[in-house]
Amino acid sequence: MASVNPFNLSDSEEESERRPNETVDTERSPSDGAPGPPPGIPFSPPADAEPPTLLLSSNRTSPNGEGISVPSAATAVMAVNVESRVSVDVIAAQLLRDQYILTALEFHTELLESGRELPRLRDYFSNPGNFERQSGTPPAKDQGTGPGGPLNRAGSISTLDSLDFARYSDDGNRESDERVAVLEFELRKAKETIQALRANLTQAAENEVHSQERKNFKSSPEIQEPLRPLEKRALNFLVNEYLLKNEYKLSSITFSDENDDQDFELWDDVGLNVPKPPDLLQLYRNCGSSLSPTRDVVDVAVGADFGDLIGHCAAQDPPRKPDLSQQQQAEIVQELEYQISLLNNEKESLAEQMKTLQSEIQTLKQTVSSSPPATLGRSSQNTSNPASSCTAITSSANPPSVPRADNGQCLDIRGVPEPQSEPPLTQNTPQSQNKLKSRPPAHFDPPNRKLSPAFQQALLSFCRMCSDSRLGAEVSRIAESEESVMLMLGRCLPHIVPNVLLAKREELIPLILCTACLHPESRERDQLLHILFNLIKRPDDEQRQMILTGCVAFARHVGPTRVEAELLPQCWEQINHKYPERRLLVAESCGALAPYFPKEIRSSLVLSMLQQMLAEDKADMVREAVVKSLGIIMGYIDDANKYSQGFELMLLSLGDPSERVVSAVHQVFIPAFAAWTTELGTLYTSLIPSLLARIEKLFMQGEHGLDEHKLHVFLSALQSLTPPLFAVVLQNAPFTSRAKLHGDIPAIEVTRFPRPASPLQDVATIIGSREMLSALLLLYDHQLEHEGTTGWESLLWVVNQLLPQLIEIVGRINVTSSACVHEFSRFFWRFCRTFGKVFTNTKVKPQFQEILRLSEENVDASSGNGLLTKATVPIYATGVLTCYNQEEDRKLLVGFLEDVMTTLSLSHAPLDSLKASFVELGANPVYHELLLTVLWYGVVHTSALVRCTSARMFELILRGMSEALVDRRAAPALITLCNGPEFSVRISTIPAFGTIMETVTQKELLERVKMQLASFLEDPQYQDQHSLHMEIIRTFGRVGPNAEPRFRDEFVLPHLHKLAQANNSQAVESKRIDIATQLFEAYSALSCCFISEEVMINHFLPGLRCLRADMEQLSPEHEVILSSMVKECELKVENRGMGDAQGSVSIASSLVGEDAKTKFLSKMGQLTTSGAMLANVFQRKK
Repeated sequence: MASVNPFNLSDSEEESERRPNETVDTERSPSDGAPGPPPGIPFSPPADAEPPTLLLSSNRTSPNGEGISVPSAATAVMAVNVESRVSVDVIAAQLLRDQYILTALEFHTELLESGRELPRLRDYFSNPGNFERQSGTPPAKDQGTGPGGPLNRAGSISTLDSLDFARYSDDGNRESDERVAVLEFELRKAKETIQALRANLTQAAENEVHSQERKNFKSSPEIQEPLRPLEKRALNFLVNEYLLKNEYKLSSITFSDENDDQDFELWDDVGLNVPKPPDLLQLYRNCGSSLSPTRDVVDVAVGADFGDLIGHCAAQDPPRKPDLSQQQQAEIVQELEYQISLLNNEKESLAEQMKTLQSEIQTLKQTVSSSPPATLGRSSQNTSNPASSCTAITSSANPPSVPRADNGQCLDIRGVPEPQSEPPLTQNTPQSQNKLKSRPPAHFDPPNRKLSPAFQQALLSFCRMCSDSRLGAEVSRIAESEESVMLMLGRCLPHIVPNVLLAKREELIPLILCTACLHPESRERDQLLHILFNLIKRPDDEQRQMILTGCVAFARHVGPTRVEAELLPQCWEQINHKYPERRLLVAESCGALAPYFPKEIRSSLVLSMLQQMLAEDKADMVREAVVKSLGIIMGYIDDANKYSQGFELMLLSLGDPSERVVSAVHQVFIPAFAAWTTELGTLYTSLIPSLLARIEKLFMQGEHGLDEHKLHVFLSALQSLTPPLFAVVLQNAPFTSRAKLHGDIPAIEVTRFPRPASPLQDVATIIGSREMLSALLLLYDHQLEHEGTTGWESLLWVVNQLLPQLIEIVGRINVTSSACVHEFSRFFWRFCRTFGKVFTNTKVKPQFQEILRLSEENVDASSGNGLLTKATVPIYATGVLTCYNQEEDRKLLVGFLEDVMTTLSLSHAPLDSLKASFVELGANPVYHELLLTVLWYGVVHTSALVRCTSARMFELILRGMSEALVDRRAAPALITLCNGPEFSVRISTIPAFGTIMETVTQKELLERVKMQLASFLEDPQYQDQHSLHMEIIRTFGRVGPNAEPRFRDEFVLPHLHKLAQANNSQAVESKRIDIATQLFEAYSALSCCFISEEVMINHFLPGLRCLRADMEQLSPEHEVILSSMVKECELKVENRGMGDAQGSVSIASSLVGEDAKTKFLSKMGQLTTSGAMLANVFQRKK
């Protein structure tokens, strides 16, 4: 990805590319909308503007800032009358017109700092077209661009920030000063950018603790907040500094070794933009004398959370920029007034509650004072504990003292409810004799599964619920008694009243859920839940999350029986709803409620619902949610009879046409299904063999063509099953019982495993923890190296059954199918990286080497190895030998490719397998040097066959290669091959030279290649080389449309003309028809190019006429098309002679005449020449 210029604030580079002939784009003034003048046009103020009384002087002798400066001009303007003052846009236009670039730049910077950005200056300085000179054409004198002329673009940043002004200055004494000024400006901007990035990163580091954890720490002051990484590094630095200052050098060295990830020499290593505190001694001396920071005092009777207060939010937010528009300020004021009204309403409501409670307190006091002794005794027993006698009153009258205003009588789905340590208030009045009834926690059937907690938590993370926001917290807390419904209504009504009319219907969810949970009549509960699922016509993502959060809270509270009887019918009713958002809610609900369904319903009705939606729903997002919910169901199902149904669901979802659905299968469903099959013991005994059997069936049925899409589906499933398979190998290993978590366990390398598609595919998540995985990996490598695989059933299956079957399948792939080769190479690469380097070197590579049988005896054999022509070669080279990039691995890859190239060349075998290897490896620039090393081995080989093969391979890797590497290594190797005695080797280099002409822009290299091709065409020894002429014409037709126009006009077309003219006198008819056919394809490809009139008259038309003369005798159907092309070319040339002002002629655009169009289309279907070359007729130059 290209580097981002932080100072380039516009997209005017695209405009400069669309209009390359304009040096300055046309800007519009923000005041009048008229286009501003470019620097090359004399300045004129807008027609409707006031005539300025003060203009900057334009009679300057040099653009060095003399005369009226910007500050002085601004001062003068301030003294003029308001109606006739000069606008900043006029000043900017005058500076740009007179080419006072630095002054304009400083003016632009000052405007930016004051918050008054000027569009004219912004667009001018962000347009690289204003500062570059067209290559090869000196600036015109009459363009009015100023003494300096147009400016060249800098090499690093394509804006004014890094321009070399001194290079084009007419004053030699100003060179160094202007360069220093530009560099100082660029340095200042870079420092500001770095400072802003430091502040952002430091803020991100400070906010690592989640908001929910912070709330817990605030509500429980006795719990100490955990040490943050930034605080740890700061304390480490101060401790090390203290040790050094007090001569504890050995302790400092030991401390540094134990914290080897920190640089104790530099404070900036602690954190970005963090000021250094005093040393430990100063902190100790001042710890008791520092004053506590002041805080805003809040009226505790309001009962608002401290984090929700406006003043608190304003104190925490960074200061707003002063350049807010009036509309934005008005919106902010409205929002603040709205929040104030909400707080006032809440304050009034709580004040009324206080009055009610105070009156009840007075009633209680009177009752206690007038009661008889027996009643007093009972009352004293009930109120003997002062901490519990007035708990409810205190908590209601003084809300900040107790964070929960509902007396703790709510269930919180974010954690396990703690038992109440204090009993609720017991009143002796007749109206309050009934105590609040507490419900026992609901009991759920735990699945008979052995999932690791980490895997189960990662699996449930795909349930989209939200409990971090205010409304999410309200939804997740459900009252557990009928009496506390009033408390819930009191909390929610202030939010319902102002928001219901604004379509904020999710505010009703807490009320609906509480009422549905506690209502005694089932009919009313069903009606309320029906309202819940139909609350919003088309719920968006946030609203669905809120509904799901409430459904989960409802399920936790009521238990599995009511979930089945009340929630499940609502889902069933919405399964065929006309709005996809409703069906999406159903699909997500099935996954979120999976842990709370009865196990029988979970594996029957819910599974059938999801299967129906997967097969019938037309919305991609619904099927994606269905697949994720199916994955969650697979994590909780424990009915072994459902395995076949799960396998069919996996195949059905993998064949889905939507990429997002297939991605969800690999991220959620396959890992969860693999975890279940692991517990069933059928992962490597049934699941993976079933996929392999289907792949083999594809090859048996693929006599008329392999179904590559199905192959991709099955192979991608195997790839997603590789991490669970490796986890099974580790868990069933002989050393598993010896794995210990205590002691010095090294961390796992970051590149040890391929990047997983989701957390569920991470081997550490499947195993349970990274520590356990690290301990198992140590024992795994040691077992493979020293103790062998005896008794290791799962690994023996991988080595003795899986690998041989995969290698056999690879040998049946068509090597010309680049997609299949790429898929299997990617699979083997991830497979070998997952199982490790020791396994790859000792188990995988020997099996490939045994089959390929590359040895010295086989190199000189008259017939090559049959498997060397199959896809086994490229897949082994690119999928196995490239897994690890150490020196010995690269040497092994180089040696293998050299042996294959030698064997195939000497045995005259097809080179498709070698070409596939070079194409696959050449796509990655990392292997370009390695491939050139292999080809150089072929260049200096003694056999002409090997050198010829090496020359053909160059064409495959040159397209993506850097020009420096082509110039340094590829071109010299090709020229070395051209100097050899064999004509076949020289002819083999022509396509590679053509590719260089097509892709390289370096002039010196192009001239060398041009000279080499000219020697092929003009040297008398090549006059009778029919195959050489065929190869040159074919190469010209391929690279001509994309080559440099000068090379095409001066070299390609003239030589094609000569070849066509010489072919008229060819005596051998077979050679004549071959050359004519190749010439027809070349001219068809070149006809789409823009050709100058001179080249058209001198070379293109004469060549076409010569070719038409050949086709009259050899191929009449071609002759008709050629006659139409010649006629149209002649007509265009005549029109140009009559005054047509067009600068070039396009044959492709001239074929629109009705007669030529009819003839062309009628004969195109009759041609028997190459369709690939004829298709180039309709391609435009790139």
